[in-house]
Amino acid sequence: MHERGIGMFDKMKQFMDMQKKMQELKNELDNASFDTQSADKMVTVTMSGSMEVCGLKINNDLGGIERQSLEKSIKEAVNKAIKNSRSWQRKR
Repeated sequence: MHERGIGMFDKMKQFMDMQKKMQELKNELDNASFDTQSADKMVTVTMSGSMEVCGLKINNDLGGIERQSLEKSIKEAVNKAIKNSRSWQRKR
Protein backbone atom coordinates (compact mmCIF):
# COMPACT_ATOMS: atom_id res chain seq x y z
CA MET A 1 0.00 0.00 0.00
CA HIS A 2 2.86 2.35 0.79
CA GLU A 3 4.46 1.91 -2.66
CA ARG A 4 1.13 2.67 -4.31
CA GLY A 5 0.91 5.95 -2.39
CA ILE A 6 4.37 6.94 -3.60
CA GLY A 7 3.39 6.13 -7.20
CA MET A 8 0.28 8.29 -6.89
CA PHE A 9 2.38 11.12 -5.43
CA ASP A 10 4.81 10.87 -8.35
CA LYS A 11 1.92 10.98 -10.84
CA MET A 12 0.45 14.02 -9.08
CA LYS A 13 3.82 15.77 -9.14
CA GLN A 14 4.22 15.01 -12.86
CA PHE A 15 0.74 16.38 -13.50
CA MET A 16 1.49 19.57 -11.55
CA ASP A 17 4.80 20.00 -13.41
CA MET A 18 3.00 19.58 -16.73
CA GLN A 19 0.38 22.16 -15.69
CA LYS A 20 3.13 24.61 -14.77
CA LYS A 21 4.86 24.11 -18.13
CA MET A 22 1.57 24.60 -19.99
CA GLN A 23 0.95 27.86 -18.12
CA GLU A 24 4.47 29.06 -18.92
CA LEU A 25 3.94 28.26 -22.60
CA LYS A 26 0.59 30.07 -22.58
CA ASN A 27 2.24 33.14 -21.05
CA GLU A 28 4.99 32.97 -23.67
CA LEU A 29 2.41 32.76 -26.47
CA ASP A 30 0.39 35.65 -25.05
CA ASN A 31 3.48 37.85 -24.71
CA ALA A 32 4.93 37.15 -28.16
CA SER A 33 3.81 39.34 -31.05
CA PHE A 34 4.39 39.44 -34.79
CA ASP A 35 3.93 42.21 -37.35
CA THR A 36 2.85 40.97 -40.76
CA GLN A 37 2.23 43.08 -43.86
CA SER A 38 0.07 42.46 -46.87
CA ALA A 39 1.97 42.00 -50.13
CA ASP A 40 1.09 45.55 -51.24
CA LYS A 41 2.22 46.92 -47.82
CA MET A 42 -1.12 48.68 -47.38
CA VAL A 43 -2.03 46.78 -44.19
CA THR A 44 0.02 45.64 -41.18
CA VAL A 45 -1.43 43.21 -38.63
CA THR A 46 0.07 42.69 -35.19
CA MET A 47 -0.83 39.29 -33.77
CA SER A 48 0.08 37.54 -30.53
CA GLY A 49 1.56 34.06 -30.41
CA SER A 50 -1.85 32.87 -29.24
CA MET A 51 -3.34 34.21 -32.51
CA GLU A 52 -5.11 37.25 -31.09
CA VAL A 53 -5.10 40.31 -33.34
CA CYS A 54 -3.46 43.02 -31.21
CA GLY A 55 -3.27 45.75 -33.82
CA LEU A 56 -4.21 46.71 -37.34
CA LYS A 57 -2.57 49.56 -39.26
CA ILE A 58 -3.67 50.86 -42.62
CA ASN A 59 -1.21 52.89 -44.65
CA ASN A 60 -2.13 56.60 -44.69
CA ASP A 61 -1.39 56.92 -48.39
CA LEU A 62 -4.33 55.00 -49.80
CA GLY A 63 -4.04 56.85 -53.10
CA GLY A 64 -7.66 56.28 -54.09
CA ILE A 65 -7.50 52.54 -53.40
CA GLU A 66 -10.86 50.82 -53.75
CA ARG A 67 -12.63 49.32 -50.77
CA GLN A 68 -12.50 45.84 -52.32
CA SER A 69 -8.73 46.05 -52.69
CA LEU A 70 -8.30 47.22 -49.09
CA GLU A 71 -10.51 44.39 -47.82
CA LYS A 72 -8.37 41.92 -49.76
CA SER A 73 -5.20 43.37 -48.22
CA ILE A 74 -6.63 43.12 -44.70
CA LYS A 75 -7.69 39.51 -45.24
CA GLU A 76 -4.27 38.65 -46.69
CA ALA A 77 -2.38 40.28 -43.81
CA VAL A 78 -4.54 38.58 -41.15
CA ASN A 79 -4.16 35.16 -42.78
CA LYS A 80 -0.38 35.59 -43.06
CA ALA A 81 -0.22 36.65 -39.42
CA ILE A 82 -2.14 33.53 -38.37
CA LYS A 83 0.25 31.34 -40.37
CA ASN A 84 3.26 33.09 -38.78
CA SER A 85 1.80 32.58 -35.32
CA ARG A 86 1.14 28.88 -35.95
CA SER A 87 4.64 28.43 -37.30
CA TRP A 88 6.11 30.07 -34.21
CA GLN A 89 3.96 27.86 -31.97
CA ARG A 90 5.21 24.68 -33.66
CA LYS A 91 8.80 25.72 -32.96
CA ARG A 92 8.03 25.91 -29.25
